[in-house]
Amino acid sequence: MTVSKECISIFKKSIEDYHILDSVDQEFKNPFSKNEVFKKNIYKKSWIDTVQWHLEDIIRKPSINPNKALKIKRRIDESNQNRTDMVEAIDDYFFSKFSHVKVIDGFNINTETPAWAIDRLSILELKIFHMDIEANRPTADQKHRVSCFNKLELLKLQRKNLSKAIDQLIENISKGKIKALTYKQMKMYNDDKLNPELYKD
Repeated sequence: MTVSKECISIFKKSIEDYHILDSVDQEFKNPFSKNEVFKKNIYKKSWIDTVQWHLEDIIRKPSINPNKALKIKRRIDESNQNRTDMVEAIDDYFFSKFSHVKVIDGFNINTETPAWAIDRLSILELKIFHMDIEANRPTADQKHRVSCFNKLELLKLQRKNLSKAIDQLIENISKGKIKALTYKQMKMYNDDKLNPELYKD
């Protein structure tokens, strides 16, 4: 099984598991063991994305209480940091796996790491899941459903293309054709030593 297919399979499981209760406050339980590092991280990454997807929906309700909105905004900020941490953990897995690979003369470098490409695939799987719901929602009119069906087909094509690109990237890294480089986010606004609005107080 290719890396992209394995990721998609785990993403689907995570998304479906979340929607059993469909609550942003439900307990997180990872079905993979500590010995299944990659699968465990991919599942957790998707869960973080899924919870945040729904937090983003909730905070956009026009009738939301401002105090509740602020609490959700704080949760989204924390979720974004957790998402970044998970991406970097997944990249650490790949960098360790291919650390023995000697790059060939004239090697290329990529604009994003394997894990950041997988991050895009995770979000894409969420879009496909929710667009499928909209394309088949019985309370929506025909025009809405047709529009969503067309968008769904485009999303599936994007998933196919992105999957191929991810697998090609990983294969080229494994053969030394591309040098795996890390792009640490080093977000400053979450750090009370780097954000002047925090360290001034």
